[in-house]
Amino acid sequence: MDDHSDDIRRPLSPRIEVYAGAGRKRWPDDLKAQIAAESLEPGAIVTNVARRHGCRPQQVHDWRRRARLGQLVLPASADTLSFVPVVSESALLAAAEPTRSPESAVVTVELQGARVEVRGTPGLAVLSDVFLALRPTHSC
Repeated sequence: MDDHSDDIRRPLSPRIEVYAGAGRKRWPDDLKAQIAAESLEPGAIVTNVARRHGCRPQQVHDWRRRARLGQLVLPASADTLSFVPVVSESALLAAAEPTRSPESAVVTVELQGARVEVRGTPGLAVLSDVFLALRPTHSC
């Protein structure tokens, strides 16, 4: 018999597949804020929120910490937004007293136990800053 070493059958080695990942996923800040806000809802479990969005719970905790420090702005939830009637005392008095000067006008904002008075004729930017300062914040 002829011995042909090429004919010797070798056991098959296990098949190995290599998946080349695309690297670390980059999360946009607005999506981070949305996920962090979802995890802050009453009854939410961070692990479940993270799993639902395909991220790790540690990431969600980091995003919550960043939101608490003001580094990540959370979206306002629909149930906390509402219209508040605004009554301008200066407008009512101006109709009754046309001789009143703009410097003596007062804008008073009362919200959740806080009261802010702005004297004179404040611009839109000043009033916007007042409302932002009185905005309720979430705590973790």
